[in-house]
Amino acid sequence: MFIGEYRHGLDAKNRLIIPAKFRDELGDTFIVTVGFDGCLNVYTMASWERMAARVSGLPMTKQDSRQLVRVFMGSARQVDVDGMGRIPLHSSLLKNAGITKKCVLVGVLDHIEIWDEEKWDSYYSEANSSINENAENLTEFLR
Repeated sequence: MFIGEYRHGLDAKNRLIIPAKFRDELGDTFIVTVGFDGCLNVYTMASWERMAARVSGLPMTKQDSRQLVRVFMGSARQVDVDGMGRIPLHSSLLKNAGITKKCVLVGVLDHIEIWDEEKWDSYYSEANSSINENAENLTEFLR
């Protein structure tokens, strides 16, 4: 399970350090793709296979399904951790998430999200201010 928040910057070659606590769970090879709300998602190979199975079950007769599959799967990149604990992030992924230099890696149970630092701080501030209301609205799912 991935939990916690870590802040790192991209180096000149668009490589990002993956925190040791995350690397232990991720392994040496994993998947990075576009995420929701303007971030990147990082999946272990096993969680990626589960996600791919769920996505492949979407009805391809629906335009929303086709768009989601094309963008989500088409943007996916398999990455390997180097000896320094870094991964390369493809320029198209960085552009899609608006990441320029400083990043926040957030553990979200079965995957990790990579956010531009300013975007994350803004998102977190807004989400945190409505956490009580969200919990109340989702009570039936939290039982």
